[in-house]
Amino acid sequence: MYRLLITSTFVWAAAFGCGFAESRPNIIFIMSDDHAAQAVGAYGGRLASLDPTPAIDRLAADGTLFTNCFATNSICTPSRASILTGQYSHANGVLTLEDRLPVERQHLPRLLADAGYETAIIGKWHLDVEPAAFGHYEVLKKQGLYFNPIFRTRGPRPWPGNTRNTVGHSTDVITGMTIKWLRSRKKDRPFFLMHHLKAPHDNFENAERYDWLYEDEVIPEPPGLRERGSHGPNGRPLYGTSVGKRNSRRNMGDHMFVDESLTDDEYLTVAYQRYLKKYLRCVRGVDDNVGKLIDYLRTSGLIDNTVIVYTSDQGMMLGEHDYIDKRWMYEESMRMPLLVRLPGGPRGTVSDALVSNVDFAQTILALAGVEAPRFMQGRDLTSKIRDGKPDGGNQAAVYYRYWMHMRYHDNPAHLGIRTANEKLIFFYGLPLGAAGAVDTPTEPYWEYYDLESDPHEMKNAIDDPSYRSRIEEMHRLLLEEQGRVGDVMPPNYAPPFAS
Repeated sequence: MYRLLITSTFVWAAAFGCGFAESRPNIIFIMSDDHAAQAVGAYGGRLASLDPTPAIDRLAADGTLFTNCFATNSICTPSRASILTGQYSHANGVLTLEDRLPVERQHLPRLLADAGYETAIIGKWHLDVEPAAFGHYEVLKKQGLYFNPIFRTRGPRPWPGNTRNTVGHSTDVITGMTIKWLRSRKKDRPFFLMHHLKAPHDNFENAERYDWLYEDEVIPEPPGLRERGSHGPNGRPLYGTSVGKRNSRRNMGDHMFVDESLTDDEYLTVAYQRYLKKYLRCVRGVDDNVGKLIDYLRTSGLIDNTVIVYTSDQGMMLGEHDYIDKRWMYEESMRMPLLVRLPGGPRGTVSDALVSNVDFAQTILALAGVEAPRFMQGRDLTSKIRDGKPDGGNQAAVYYRYWMHMRYHDNPAHLGIRTANEKLIFFYGLPLGAAGAVDTPTEPYWEYYDLESDPHEMKNAIDDPSYRSRIEEMHRLLLEEQGRVGDVMPPNYAPPFAS
């Protein structure tokens, strides 16, 4: 049994200073797939000049933007499980794409339903088992199709026997289904709705109306696309799927049908431009539909008592260091966009607090006036949403672990911590029985980045003697944080320096 604490309207409104109506707030959790923070205009990265997300930027202007929100395992299924459970991957059991989250561990919708919320999830689910803890669901099969997607629904047949065929682009279809549900929902109860978009996950297929968007633009290139400096494993080949020809097994040029006869430099240029344009066309479809959903909330009057959250299940490498995809503990992969709008709350607030997707469940429960169970490992971010200022409860580091060793995109298994200004990563390179991991180990190694002087992670300073004391302190903090969250080192662990 879960112990619930349902606050009164007076206490809830006073706590958030928002002057709400007489009911607890509705909550809409909007999550895209692989939408990197550097592809959100409000984050001011190299792509902001292209105005990729005007609607999401307006949401930032109306609420709080978190600049340091990170996934604790940057891959779709584990990230979604952490959001639903408030737990790290090793605690909730969803380590890789092959793992599942049974109904008894679908904690967030279960707790909210017990508290009287009407619950629904529409769009991408990617946890394979039935999302039975939700009162209503219409979810894609695994990754789902970009065009004419098929949805699994509740019905007379056992899961997954009930399906619904649709016509159109998935981003448009999912938004239409969400608005239809909002119109038909029970009006006497608050709701919690997870609106999950497939885009901009690869393979990138945008709606036809965006086919010529950015056609005449030259997309700015990131640091490290062509010259990576001393990024990555010192003295070893660079792992990971590439944009250009560096990884001959799998690269974006091949994915984008770039002419193999081009020189390496020409191939990289064409591949990068095609990659980013296809990706950003999918992003614009997401943004337009976020705007459409928010417009519906305004015209229906729901905006006055609805919390709106926008995020992605992780970040995405958009050519940085000649990488594509996610999985890495590098900045662009683990960083998640996170924007939260409270009705009547502060506008245009920016928080640089270190937060993670493990914090989402406890924060949503707090917004609903529900006490989080003790097994949740995250933190309540409501004070930071309210004013973006430190409240004395800031965490010192974010703990990260990627388990799916060398599968699909050639990423060794690794773990580490990211503090406000530093990052320490141990690439232990073992499958450890994780589902879907490649059995062949890779040589272990460490990486350290001084993010204050090297924000783009161009210099792995693990062998720089001037950083030794700082690396030793980060190593101590890593062991401390690992113990706090209940994880353990792999069997081939050795400190970054011999004693």
